[in-house]
Amino acid sequence: MGRGKLRIYLGAAPGVGKTYAMLSEAHRRVERGTDCVVGFVEHHGRPRTEVMLHGLVQVGRRELVYRGAVFTEMDVDAVLARGPAVVLVDELAHSNVPGSRNGKRWQDVAELLAAGIDVISTVNIQHLESLGDVVESITGVRQRETVPDEVVRRADQIELVDMSPQALRRRMAHGNIYKSDKVDAALSNYFRPGNLTALRELALLWVADRVDEYLQEYRSAHRVSKIWGSRERIVVGITGGPEGRTLIRRAARLAEKGAGGEVLAVYISRSDGLTAASPKELADQRALVEDMGGTYHQVVGDDVSTALLAFARGVNATQIVLGVSRRRPWQYMFGPGVSATVARDSGPDLDVHLVTHAAMGKGRGLPGARGARLGRRRVVQGWLVGVLGPALLTLLLHSAAPEVGLANDMLLYLSLTVGAALLGGLWPALTSAVLGSLLLNWFFTPPLSALTIADPENIVAIVIFIGVAVAVASVVDLAARRTHQAARLRAESEILSFLAGSVLRGETTLDALLQRVRETFAMESVALLERAGDGEPWTCAGSVGPAPVERPEDADVDMPVGDHMALALSGRVLPAEDRRVLAAFAAQSVVLLDRQRLEQEAGRARTLDEGNRIRTALLAAVSHDLRTPLAGIKASVSSLRSDDVEWSAADQAELLAAIEEGADRLDHLVGNLLDMSRLQTGTVQPLIRDIDLEEVVPMALGGLPDPERSVLLDIPERLPMVSVDKGLLERAVANVVENAVKYSPDGELVLVSASAMADRVEIRVVDRGPGVPDPVKDRIFEPFQRYGDAPRGAGVGLGLAVARGFTEAVGGTLAAEDTPGGGLTMVLSLKAAARPGPAPEHPAAP
Repeated sequence: MGRGKLRIYLGAAPGVGKTYAMLSEAHRRVERGTDCVVGFVEHHGRPRTEVMLHGLVQVGRRELVYRGAVFTEMDVDAVLARGPAVVLVDELAHSNVPGSRNGKRWQDVAELLAAGIDVISTVNIQHLESLGDVVESITGVRQRETVPDEVVRRADQIELVDMSPQALRRRMAHGNIYKSDKVDAALSNYFRPGNLTALRELALLWVADRVDEYLQEYRSAHRVSKIWGSRERIVVGITGGPEGRTLIRRAARLAEKGAGGEVLAVYISRSDGLTAASPKELADQRALVEDMGGTYHQVVGDDVSTALLAFARGVNATQIVLGVSRRRPWQYMFGPGVSATVARDSGPDLDVHLVTHAAMGKGRGLPGARGARLGRRRVVQGWLVGVLGPALLTLLLHSAAPEVGLANDMLLYLSLTVGAALLGGLWPALTSAVLGSLLLNWFFTPPLSALTIADPENIVAIVIFIGVAVAVASVVDLAARRTHQAARLRAESEILSFLAGSVLRGETTLDALLQRVRETFAMESVALLERAGDGEPWTCAGSVGPAPVERPEDADVDMPVGDHMALALSGRVLPAEDRRVLAAFAAQSVVLLDRQRLEQEAGRARTLDEGNRIRTALLAAVSHDLRTPLAGIKASVSSLRSDDVEWSAADQAELLAAIEEGADRLDHLVGNLLDMSRLQTGTVQPLIRDIDLEEVVPMALGGLPDPERSVLLDIPERLPMVSVDKGLLERAVANVVENAVKYSPDGELVLVSASAMADRVEIRVVDRGPGVPDPVKDRIFEPFQRYGDAPRGAGVGLGLAVARGFTEAVGGTLAAEDTPGGGLTMVLSLKAAARPGPAPEHPAAP
């Protein structure tokens, strides 16, 4: 059976006619023969709505008693048992009365849909969860009953029931919505014209967004690439230059002229990262777009025109706003430019606006990345060789060696050009080539002292000289760029490998990662900021360095992660190629933050689970193990007080012994419970001092019924002293020995021995009982755990848990081992006391 379909009638306010429209649809379906029933419809005393219920099958409601009053809710079980094709469920955001099957009515609807039943429901726009704050700011009323937006968005059909504020107020004044005694208060408060207009706009915009989602899904499913101008969607191409703000504001004005216009700012970044805009300027322009209600996008593409048009067609844009090119006139000889290319290839369905600005025609400047790639020192050396080298070489050749020959002169000048290229890159080499050709022509090419050349062969030689110089300079510059790119990619790969390894190993903490970001990018401070939602204040989730920023807008570098988190860096502006690695760091920091919070939640959950388990076991112990001795004591006392029976002295002694035994068992059980409580709360404070085991072990056996017939004690006299708390160790040994005696066969003695090993002293409690398998050896030390067929009256399973807790509190360990030949050996390992050294020799008094 497939999932049922959900149809929702959405309204801007109560009284617009949602329930009436739903009932009208039900009547139409019944007339077509559809099995349609009413699961829950509330007419609120409105006569016209009540009349629409006539003729429809209504499923009986379920009555619930809450705080002395009787309420009715939809009976989900009855609807499921009825199994109709369509069910009407009014007021989707309604909160059910406590004791109902689900807490919310939309959860009831989810069950009906899962059962294959179609559901028709109603909801008002103010009940959508994401709009709660907006509705409260408009109406002053906080909506307590809400429904998640995703529930409504997943509906198969959403129909808007619309009505103008004036018509709704007239309907209210005629008494068609509320009773007459409530009309005046409603009209002067919630149903004011301004409130109704704002709510109506919210409903229209929300439905328009949902329709746009449907349209995008349809275009994707049917692979429609042609632009459909259903609404004005304006794409702004920004480059990070100063003209970006002008373009964004112009696009926003264009969007305001059309109903529901939308602005999308897009920045096309090169895939190799060699050319980039100012990250600070891009961040400012992004903030400007978002302040104006638009969205910011970043697309990777080597061909800017193609990438921009592909993005515009992908989002079904109707207009593109571009700035007039900043290139100088002579640069157009290399191509028409991005603006002209986009306008040429846009087609008839996409309008392109070219906007003039103050920076047009002023050029983009020389790329400053070359100097950064080669180093400032090398660039300076290249310019010195390229400019001063030809002049000095000319002086040397003209004065010292005038008869070297033109070919050799050209080779010498070419060597200077190559040297300038190797040191400073393209521009120093080109300058050296131009100066060298001019000096060759003036001083060494006939006719001398003139820029004319008589011999055609010399013309060819100088042209070849210039061509070779340009080619060598270009190759050296390209090699420098590729070397720089390779080094950067290698550094990026190392950083990404480190991040991937830290994720797999789970080693890096958030503070350590932020410190790594600070060191990697040489920043003053790094902060991970987050906020609860749009418009909420930013809070710092973690930071390193002095004076971290409190808002992304105040940072030199802002790397957003999702909608409500950002990594903010202060110190300097990063180039675009560094932002790729920074994005990986930002994503990893969010992962670490989420992991830390999940670990904290898991720790709290484990603590709560442990507490619940102990409370459950404690209740079980109180309900049985403590009641058993109490029942014995009560029976013995009642027998002694009975006047109907004449008890002999032996009987009275037996009853008194039973009372004493029951009281001892109660005292022992309550003592263990109190000890376990002290261990759980961490209030055990041991008083460590050096003692002899002979002071502790014999006293620990005093609680046994007959220690001489059940325990064999072997404590050597020369055993070192131990550093422990006497009371805690005595209690631990007593519990371990008692457990061994309880499980030992009749007639078998429990051996309690002690021995010294290095700086430790071990107490071994050996029994010949059934033993414990290896997988269970650690579990027997947990609270309320008992292994084997111990009777319920034997205790609540706290003895070994208390013994291990006290042993660890005094710095020792308690473990279980197999006894050779069968049985279990408990090993208490304690720290031996420091042995005093030899007394120092004092000189004799004179």
